[in-house]
Amino acid sequence: MSLSSAISIAQSAFSTTAVQTATVSKNIANAGNADYSRRMAMLGTTPGGAQVASIYRAQNEALLKQNLLSISQSSAQSSLLSGLEILKSALGGNDYETSPSTYLSAFHDSLQTFASTPGNSTIAATVVSDASDLAKSISSTAAAVQDLRLDTDKQIAEEVANLNALLASFETANNAVKQATAAGTDATAALDDRDSLLKQIAELVGISTVTRADNDTVIYTADGTVLFETQPRQVTFTPTTAYDATVTGSAIFIDAVPLAAGSGADTTAQGKLASLVQLRDEVAPTFQSQLDEMARGLVSLFQEGGAPGLFTWTDGTVPADGTIEPGIAASLAVNPAAQADPFLLRDGGFNGVVANTDGDAGFTDLLDGFITAMDEDMTFDAAAGLDGTSSIMEFAASSIGWFEQLRSGASTADDNKTALLARTEEALGKVTGVSIDEELSLLLDLEQSYKASAKLISTVDAMMASLLEAVR
Repeated sequence: MSLSSAISIAQSAFSTTAVQTATVSKNIANAGNADYSRRMAMLGTTPGGAQVASIYRAQNEALLKQNLLSISQSSAQSSLLSGLEILKSALGGNDYETSPSTYLSAFHDSLQTFASTPGNSTIAATVVSDASDLAKSISSTAAAVQDLRLDTDKQIAEEVANLNALLASFETANNAVKQATAAGTDATAALDDRDSLLKQIAELVGISTVTRADNDTVIYTADGTVLFETQPRQVTFTPTTAYDATVTGSAIFIDAVPLAAGSGADTTAQGKLASLVQLRDEVAPTFQSQLDEMARGLVSLFQEGGAPGLFTWTDGTVPADGTIEPGIAASLAVNPAAQADPFLLRDGGFNGVVANTDGDAGFTDLLDGFITAMDEDMTFDAAAGLDGTSSIMEFAASSIGWFEQLRSGASTADDNKTALLARTEEALGKVTGVSIDEELSLLLDLEQSYKASAKLISTVDAMMASLLEAVR
């Protein structure tokens, strides 16, 4: 080996070590960045010594796709559970102490007490007060359900706008990747940006990806609709300004295809948007129907002469049996006449039909009939999602049971999907993440390489000095 060759090799080693050191330093600086993939300087051999041929970015497509799926599933489940927890709070929390079922039981008990002492004016007033509390519980719960639907609708609008913004950013990042790949320049930073955007998009909608020439990526939704191909597809949504039991919210359209809602406590939704649609259009309306059926049942059970008696609503009629009357729960109230004269419940006379014509203080026929009716089976609309034949007491209890089963199942599924997401992130991190220990160990190796190169230069310098000395 000539001295000039030795110097060339040493210079190449210095240059290579510098690039490797810069790469390791960058890795260490981004050790806590979940969107950063580890870089490695790949070496190649040339006549002038080793040189950095390329900067390799750690990646694993299979693990990334599994991670994107886990993100979508966990995000959807979390959104569904969050909405259910809001409803649970409106019902009084863990014990459901402000739920219609609780107030219905209290009203039933006070009605029985009144039947045992029908001449007691204090107890009569208590029954009417409990009836008023029951009506308020049903109407306020119905209002909470519609408030949840409205808030969910607003959240959908915000997330659709966010999705469109993310897709626009993805176009920029994807173009940067394609240009760098085509030019043969370093595309690692652009790839990091693009993968980060994919994770954020996956939180909103389930996706799958296909990579084409020049590292171009196409994004599809979970049901196969094109979300991005060269440029973003249009995601549209028309917000609804007000909700009641008769209003149906607008669909989310991706490239003119409606986004399907999730279903079940362990929701089939992928991405937050599908679970929000499920909450707004399936869960909340079903619970609203149950409230409407409770209200309809009370109006029907306590009617007098074919018109509302103790319980009334804005329409002022007795709805047909076994058919949901949308929105009746929102306006359910106690007849003002009962508040003025609580003994109307015992004697009748809300609509001029007096049963206790003698004014007997011990008259209990109507009260006994009401109690018996509350415990007997009646027909409910199967569209409410509960047993179509049961007593109103059983129906109210089943409604809370239905809701708690849904919420409990959603909570368990959320724990499972969160754990799965953590495991996929850990698996992906082991492949693409930065290990400080590995990087520090590599720095020590590079230090030894630098020392060897320095030693080579020192030796060449000494040889050159000896050579010059010899020719003097």
